[in-house]
Parts: sequence; C-alpha cells; structure tokens
Amino acid sequence: MTIRPISLSELLSLPHHIINIQKGEYIFREGETTNELYIVCKGKVQLSKTTEEGRELLLRICEQGDAFGEIVPFQLTCTCTVSAKMMETGTLAVINKQQLEEKLLIDHVFALQFMQWIHLQLQRMQTKIRDLILHGKKGALYSTLIRLANSYGVETEDGILIDFPITNQELANFCGSAREVVSRLLKELKELEIISVEKGKMTIHDVQFLKDEIRCEGCPIDICNMK
Repeated sequence: MTIRPISLSELLSLPHHIINIQKGEYIFREGETTNELYIVCKGKVQLSKTTEEGRELLLRICEQGDAFGEIVPFQLTCTCTVSAKMMETGTLAVINKQQLEEKLLIDHVFALQFMQWIHLQLQRMQTKIRDLILHGKKGALYSTLIRLANSYGVETEDGILIDFPITNQELANFCGSAREVVSRLLKELKELEIISVEKGKMTIHDVQFLKDEIRCEGCPIDICNMK
C-alpha cells in the first residue's frame, strides 16, 4: 500500500489557533525550544540558518498551505535548528505538539502520512545541502535558479519567467555566498544569454544549460523546489 504525505486539510483538522504576525517578525529563532507546528494561512515565511561566519543561509520559503516547524513528536525537548521569519505580514495556524501526539497515537494512517511528510522535508533539505557542498558557489546559484523555476516558473515564448521578485542579496543568502559573487555570476549568465532580467523579474532562456552544469539528477519537482 502506498502512503501519501499528510494533506493540509488533515493537519487543520487538529485543534489549532490562529495568530497574526507582522513582516520581519520572528516566529522562532535558531537555538530556541519549541512545541508547535505552523501552517501558513496568509503571507510568506522564510526559514534560514546562520553560518559559522555569521552569514544568513536561506533554506526555504513557505507560502499559503505550507507547514513548517521544528517539533519532534514524543521527544521531551525540541530545539530549533533554523530560524523562521515572516517575509510579509500574514496569519499562521498553530498546532500544539501535544495535540499532534494524541492524534498520532490513535490514528495509525495519520501517523504514517505524517512520517511521509517528515521524510519529504528531509529529502528537500538534503538535496539543497548537497548542491551547496558539491557544486560550489556557481553550482549553488544554478541550483537555486532551477528551484525557483520549478516553484514560480511560468512558461513564456522567451523561456521560463520566474514570477517572484528576488534581489541579488536574497539569491546570495540562498547560496550561502556574498552578493558580489552572485552579481558577477549573474552577469556572466546574462552575457551568455542564459538569463535576462526585466522589472525585477528574471527569465531563464536555457534551463537545460543550468542543469547540465551541475549534472542535475532530475529530482521530482516536489523535492527540487524552494518550498
């Protein structure tokens, strides 16, 4: 029997409450303890980690319908390994760890679905870390552009329009690199006519070039994305 990851509606069937969070406000910070699971109802949330050099490394963007959190069911203390901050003002549904544990104990199908969801989150994180480690700064940027195309790409006559405004600094944060390095690499891609930028949005004209450069393994889109 194939068990699918848990759905949003199934998570929201658990007792929860709604909180309003302002842009720039932290939901939790790296190193803090937590006992809650969050679902984005409105707005965007960024998950990030601070490197040893003090640089912010963006790992994930959560949008409406995405769940995130650092809880480990049936473990007494859960410590956050990342920080979560609102990218824009919005609302979150909050599920308490105890409520989740009670559901896992009595509903075995739900428990298996939750395990699948956890596994999917780990796969996504592992592939991002793999790209950062194996392919260097250039590969990290190319991988990020492919993930952006998978998450926000719109097919056009000119290529894939990334319908999500993002700055060079934000791209650098996703790559764990300096803005100057990313700006130089983007300039090279523009000169090769691999990408172009208009009104703050990027179009990728040759995504296969990016995939070939990092020896893309063709991971499913539900893994190779920014969410």
